Amino acid sequence: MTEQTTAATEPPQPPSAVPPRHGSEIIGAGYYQPSKVLTNHDLEEIVETNDEWIRTRTGIRERRIAGDEETVPMMATAAAQDALANAGITVAAIDLIVVATCTSDQRSPNTAGRVSKNLGAPAPVAMDINVACSGFVHALAVADQAIAAGTATTALVIGAEKLSAVTDWSDRSTCILIADGAGALVVRRSSRPSISPVTWGTEPDLTDSVVIEPPTNKFAQDGKSVFKWAISSAAGYAAKTVTNAGYTVEQLGGLFSHQANLRIIEPLARQLGLTDKIVATDVVTSGNTSAASIPLAFAKMWQAGELPPDTPFLLFAFGGGFSYAGLVAHTPRETA
Repeated sequence: MTEQTTAATEPPQPPSAVPPRHGSEIIGAGYYQPSKVLTNHDLEEIVETNDEWIRTRTGIRERRIAGDEETVPMMATAAAQDALANAGITVAAIDLIVVATCTSDQRSPNTAGRVSKNLGAPAPVAMDINVACSGFVHALAVADQAIAAGTATTALVIGAEKLSAVTDWSDRSTCILIADGAGALVVRRSSRPSISPVTWGTEPDLTDSVVIEPPTNKFAQDGKSVFKWAISSAAGYAAKTVTNAGYTVEQLGGLFSHQANLRIIEPLARQLGLTDKIVATDVVTSGNTSAASIPLAFAKMWQAGELPPDTPFLLFAFGGGFSYAGLVAHTPRETA
């Protein structure tokens, strides 16, 4: 009886063969932008503003606006196709698709599921992440962790937004910022990890500073609170990201921060001591594309040959929630 009781209460034993843990690396980058360009002068015809006022406060000169047929899944799919081509692989290799977005117009199926169907992917895991502007860094961290745990081998990580669909075009404080587009990275298992652990969190006191909620379901923000946090607190979290990743600022190739506002990007680079490095400022011609902004800037610069291969860059974003997330990732080993 004693032996039977003991055997019944013994905990289950793990399998004898435990899969080895891996890291991941970026092997390709792609993007999609609508063809319609909305300049500051165009906005003068829509709302009471002018080019000088917009450039002085945001650094933005123009932005891309999607048409009716350019949905979030459509733009995400196009960016994914471009990234696959850039990586030189087919969709058959993909077993995980993660899409960061806060502007998809349907609850179910999710955007990742639509992308999977559009691409003809062979039954990958497909999930959306909604952390607003920091969503892409969250998505990249989730993909990296899944690969490290052995539950995925090759992932498409996408940021896609159609902010124009949730914009109050009579509000000059927000409509001058927004834009549409998508960016994607292909991430693959690697024996030499090239994506660092993530540093992430939230600022609960600022939860309602950036919202898209009823009854208007339009994008609204407390711009002063967001700007104050970005200027006073973002650099501390970004610096912590670099330290946690095991790097020094001197080792970095540069910075890809959320493309919110040039008046935030430039001070952040100065505070981190990165002004002599490569600092993405795609916001000037692409506007604020929320979760799409970092992969969009990354892919455009990579494909243009403006980034050195196999070089660590800081990726840091913040936004609705109020959330922040940062990690250090190497550019692909091969030149585009």
